[in-house]
Amino acid sequence: MVSYEPYEGAKTERMAADAAAITARYPDPRSALLPLLHLVQSEDGFVSPDGIAFCAATLGLTTAEVSAVATFYSQFKRHPNGTYTVGVCTNTLCAIMGGDAIFDELSAHLGVGHDETTADGAITLERIECNAACDYAPVMMINWEFFDEQTPESALAVVDKLIAGEPVAPTRGASSVCTFKAMSRVLAGFPDGRAGEGVGAGPATLAGARLAREKGWAAPAATASDAASGAQETPVAPVPGGEQSSVDTPSAPPSGGAAGTDSGRKASEEA
Repeated sequence: MVSYEPYEGAKTERMAADAAAITARYPDPRSALLPLLHLVQSEDGFVSPDGIAFCAATLGLTTAEVSAVATFYSQFKRHPNGTYTVGVCTNTLCAIMGGDAIFDELSAHLGVGHDETTADGAITLERIECNAACDYAPVMMINWEFFDEQTPESALAVVDKLIAGEPVAPTRGASSVCTFKAMSRVLAGFPDGRAGEGVGAGPATLAGARLAREKGWAAPAATASDAASGAQETPVAPVPGGEQSSVDTPSAPPSGGAAGTDSGRKASEEA
């Protein structure tokens, strides 16, 4: 299960140092809110109330402003997350190729539904919208690492290995899957040195580029007329009542329908 360490002592000092490194990247400190929320998740395993207060105090925001952002993005968890987030794409193409069947099989096997975590705290299961890997549908992601062309059987095998504490290797990218907290720290902007591991783009992704090379295809060169047509024109401010604006333009009265027509019924009957 996720263990929670209070915001005091060494933890506060550690997070303050990390937060200073994050905010230093931005000319406006409040722009650092998203990576700071990932930093909180790397410590707490979710966006905790104390973490929200920490972000607010660090950036000079209200807790309401921080909460508004944390609740907008699905990557930020408002309750303790599992060690591994198993996300199954059930968007159009993945669903057609078997994504729904994979999710249903995992849900029944683990005894949890969408955004729910197993009792041992190992797995949080999610339905995920497009994983940007349609060429490898159906796709499952574990802590944002790709597992391509899955079946219900292969997905179950991977999840069972995670529960058993055995290492699993993504189809592409890093050579292993790290924990949710470790991945959150990477998303906060602290590289773990694994970015260059494994294959980034597989054969299906590169098929178009390979075919273009074989056929000698190339994008047409830009001409002088293309450059001229692409030049930006000086913007013209809208004129009230003009073609670009509805300001000061009287609306037309309603027409048609039964407005003003006597229905032959009493007012009490119309109500």
